[in-house]
Amino acid sequence: MNLIKHLLSRRHKAKSAEENSCVNWPGKSGKEYQYQVYPLETSFNPGPANYIYAKQAEDGSWTPMYIAQTRDLHQRLESFEKQDLAVQNGATHIHVHIIEGKAARCDEERDLTLNWQPICNEHFEG
Repeated sequence: MNLIKHLLSRRHKAKSAEENSCVNWPGKSGKEYQYQVYPLETSFNPGPANYIYAKQAEDGSWTPMYIAQTRDLHQRLESFEKQDLAVQNGATHIHVHIIEGKAARCDEERDLTLNWQPICNEHFEG
């Protein structure tokens, strides 16, 4: 995909969630991170992860509404105020990447946020 087209569209092309349970999200660094796709109402076991509230368009493309990391996915999503904002902005699914180590989660979160600049995130300086 043409990098300029990708940056301007701010969407990521993939099959529908029913056909493809994984999506590779590219960071600003060029590194790709593999995420599992779940319905918004999914309950998760406790554990560290990064997650993306994403909107899927009719053409199968994904747009991230919010990108974050947590040391406990279950606890974070049970009490998370940004979920409502992400849903109000069109989030249809949650994408999850189980990842140990806070430094690795934070680096990935920053790399993805810098590339995608989701509407519900505060933006990092490049």
